[in-house]
Amino acid sequence: MTGQVIFSQLRRKFIDESQQTSPQAQQVIYYGLAIGHHLGVIDCLSAALTCPLQDYHDWIATLSEGEARRKMEGVARYGEIVIDNQHVAMLAGAFDVALARQSPQQLAWSRSLLEMLHSIHREQAIYLMVRRQND
Repeated sequence: MTGQVIFSQLRRKFIDESQQTSPQAQQVIYYGLAIGHHLGVIDCLSAALTCPLQDYHDWIATLSEGEARRKMEGVARYGEIVIDNQHVAMLAGAFDVALARQSPQQLAWSRSLLEMLHSIHREQAIYLMVRRQND
């Protein structure tokens, strides 16, 4: 199995606008950030974690059966998944429990992912896009 899995994290958003926005419209902009692309908001994602596809499957196999493992297995099924604030507690708990049975490399990936989940918990506008990239 060749390829890799890339975790990309939202770093910032840009608003595609050609005119100045009046102070009265600022709340509309904040609302627009929440509803996204419908209003010309461009998300800027950057790679935060990359691992070989087979190693990703082995890493996810360290998770106990359940909702968190099914979520992460979505990369194989659908080619990509989104991790946002609603997934933080579930995934953080599952990866925390799995730490005891992980290899040193898997531990490093888990700790990195746990840091990203903590960032999402602190700032709920942040999310992760996890994509499978075939060679």
